[in-house]
Amino acid sequence: MWPFRRREEKPPRTMRRSFVTPEGVDLKLELGGAGARAAAFLLDLVAMVVVLIAGTIVVVVLAMASKAEILGILWLVGFFILRNFWFTLFEMSGRGATPGKRLLGLRVVARDGARLTGGAVLARNAMREIEVFLPLSFLAAQAAEGVADTFLTLFALLWSGIFLFFPLFNRDRLRVGDLVAGTWVVRTATDELGVDLAASVSTRQRRRFSDAALGLYGVYELQTLEDVLRNGQPEAIATVAATIQRKAGLPDDGDDRGFLEDYYAALCDRLERGLLVGRRRENKYEAA
Repeated sequence: MWPFRRREEKPPRTMRRSFVTPEGVDLKLELGGAGARAAAFLLDLVAMVVVLIAGTIVVVVLAMASKAEILGILWLVGFFILRNFWFTLFEMSGRGATPGKRLLGLRVVARDGARLTGGAVLARNAMREIEVFLPLSFLAAQAAEGVADTFLTLFALLWSGIFLFFPLFNRDRLRVGDLVAGTWVVRTATDELGVDLAASVSTRQRRRFSDAALGLYGVYELQTLEDVLRNGQPEAIATVAATIQRKAGLPDDGDDRGFLEDYYAALCDRLERGLLVGRRRENKYEAA
């Protein structure tokens, strides 16, 4: 009789990935699933259709009143901008997410831990034109003219289907656009940071920081600090606290989280005051 060999169980597949910030902190972000990403894309398409319908109604009403042919040209320009820049403009914002992604708790980040650049956003969304919109638009135009045959229809659907289902066949759920741009779509943290800060300030005296200590960082580092506090990983909190204390020449009092919460609140206040007088510092590399 052959000896019974126990089958080795594979470890469960996880969607958590290492995300190291420029400060050397590993945030351990969770990737967005293929289903969530598809649902976010559909929500954005619905929103785009609603905007397009509203714009069409306005153009039709104005055209009936003035009979100006230029309104038709403006509609075509508006449709082009809506289709090509909806995703790009929203993902270039500070949140890095379209309305559909925000509703489902997703955002776009750079895989190398750096700040998400405009070039990366343009690259990932330019690929969407090739993946989905271009073949389907061509098919719709051919169908409207009555020249779309079975082969052309199957080819367009197959082309789009390959790209649409591509995230299902890689462990990081990446689109081709993500591969080209070096991006991830991750889940955003859901903890209420503001409540934690308010509670901590009410139970103890808040630390004070000099302008020199607060002037070390900008908006981008503030967002990174917020991610660290939301994730609540002790190692990350200790690393960031030690980094700030070393750069600012501040003593270590043993309360890393309390220190970061107070520094976060003070940095928020300082950056908000700067915005009121027209000053905005994007990151630590920009002159104060």
